[in-house]
Amino acid sequence: MKIGLTYDLRQDYLASGYSLEETAEFDSPATIDAIEAGIRAMGHVPERIGNLTALMRCLVEGTRWDLVFNIAEGMHGFAREAQVPALLEAHGIPCTFSDPMVLGLCLHKAMTKRVLRDLSLPTPDFAVAETMDDVRSIHLEYPLFVKPVAEGTSKGIHSTSVVRNREQLYRVCRMLQDDFRQPVLVERFLSGREYTVGIVGSGAKAHALGVMEILLLEGADQLIYSQNNKEAYEDRVRYALIQGESAAKLSRLALDAWRGLGCRDGGRVDIRIGGDGLPGILEINPLSGLHPIRSELSIMCAFQGIEHGELIRMIMESALERVGQARPHSQKMDLVLAA
Repeated sequence: MKIGLTYDLRQDYLASGYSLEETAEFDSPATIDAIEAGIRAMGHVPERIGNLTALMRCLVEGTRWDLVFNIAEGMHGFAREAQVPALLEAHGIPCTFSDPMVLGLCLHKAMTKRVLRDLSLPTPDFAVAETMDDVRSIHLEYPLFVKPVAEGTSKGIHSTSVVRNREQLYRVCRMLQDDFRQPVLVERFLSGREYTVGIVGSGAKAHALGVMEILLLEGADQLIYSQNNKEAYEDRVRYALIQGESAAKLSRLALDAWRGLGCRDGGRVDIRIGGDGLPGILEINPLSGLHPIRSELSIMCAFQGIEHGELIRMIMESALERVGQARPHSQKMDLVLAA
C-alpha cells in the first residue's frame, strides 16, 4: 500500500521565524525517519508529504494515497489538529488516529471536560476565563491549576501554574491570556500522583499499552509536569511503569474515556490522583508524540521491550482494520472535487 506521511517539521517553522515555544509540539527528523522505517518494515511504500500546505498542493496535483499516517499538529486555531484529517476526509482518503471532530474536541481542554462529565467520568471541577472579568467570577476552592485551554506538550505550564490565592490567579491568568491569545482553563488542583496511560486500538479493540507514573526529581519544577520538566526529562523526571490493581483501575478509566470520546488507533490519557485518593482525568491526547526515544509512548514501550517499529505497526494495524471496514474510496468523489 502507498502510505502518505503528514507532519509538521519543527526546523522548517523555526527557519520561517516561529519561536521555540510556538513550535514545541512539532516533530524532528528523527521522528519522521522512525515512522517511515516502521511503515516500510510492514511492506508498505511510505511517501513523505509534509504539512497542511504541502498536502493541499499534492491533492491539487492529483496525488492520492491508500492511507495517510498523520501526525500533523497544525499551527492556527482550536481545530488546528483537525485540519489535515478534515482535508483528507473531504477527499475520501483515510488516515491514522482520530477523526477531525475528536481531534478538534480534545485540543480544547474545557470542551473535552464537559463531554467527560456527560459520560459520568471524573475530571477536576473547572472554569474557563476568556477575560479578566471571567477570572473575577471564579469561586473554585484553592489551590487551582491554570493553563491555556488549547495547547499540548505542556505549553504554558510552568512553576507558577499552581495558584493558591486570588492575587496569583489574576497574575497567571493575565499572563497566559496575553502570551497565548486564547482563554485560560482554571481547574481544581489534584495534589496526588500523576500517571499517563498509553492506549492502542479503537472501540472495543482498544487496550492499554501501559500505565506510567511521572515522578519529579530534585531540581525539577515541583508538583507539576511542566514544559521545562518535559523538555529536560533526563535530569528532572523519572518514569515508572506500574502494574497490579492500581494499573488495572487506571487503565479501565482511561479506556472508558478513550471509547466514550471516540478516539482511535493510539494515544494517551493523563490522570492524576486527588487529595481524596480518587483519580481525575486531566487530558486526552489522541495525537500523542511519537519520537522514538523522548515521547511518553516510546518510553512506555521501551520499559516493556517493545521497539518503536512495533508501536508503529500496532497503530497502523488498527487504522488498516478500520479502512478495511470503511467504504472504498470512490472515483466519483474525485470527479466531484475536480468539478
